[in-house]
Amino acid sequence: MFKRMKLMKNNGQRRVTTRWKGKSGFSTLIALIAVGVFMFFSLDEEPDVDRTGFIPVELVRTIDGDTIKILYNGKEQNLRYLLIDTPELNHKQQGKQPFSEEAAKRNDELLKSGKLEIEFDIGEREDKYGRLLAYVYIDGQSVQQKLVEEGLARVAYIYPPNTKHLDPYKAAEKKAQNTGIGIWSIEDYVTNRGFNN
Repeated sequence: MFKRMKLMKNNGQRRVTTRWKGKSGFSTLIALIAVGVFMFFSLDEEPDVDRTGFIPVELVRTIDGDTIKILYNGKEQNLRYLLIDTPELNHKQQGKQPFSEEAAKRNDELLKSGKLEIEFDIGEREDKYGRLLAYVYIDGQSVQQKLVEEGLARVAYIYPPNTKHLDPYKAAEKKAQNTGIGIWSIEDYVTNRGFNN
């Protein structure tokens, strides 16, 4: 954008006028208006999420950091989150594990913040205890990934072929571990078998 300045005399007074040279000034103005309109109308929109296979369900209650009770197909069922593990509120040998309350509370907060949906993977839909096995979403965003990102869960119980979202969960876990937040803030607490007190 080039401006051409012109010094003009008008009745003995000096006046400076500016003119935009060419179409570049007008094009810039139109582009700025277009960006502003786009930003205004896209503020309330959710990011594009492929919800193919997502099933709307109703939350009955939060059990802990990785288990909930939902209303699915007209009946109440427990659902265990695929691919993650959070500390136990009431572990058989260790009692209440560190970060178990934080994980359960954060899970509950997330679940009550929007539209709850689940997604099954291509493998088994139930575990040996009869709990549903699924990915859980609020407004299209993964609850599992959020818990892992915040250092409240570890990636665990990897049983192919139920591994659809393993890579992003592993990446989130590595970031939380490197940052040393939550469960990663206690040295040798997280193991490949669970959590040590």
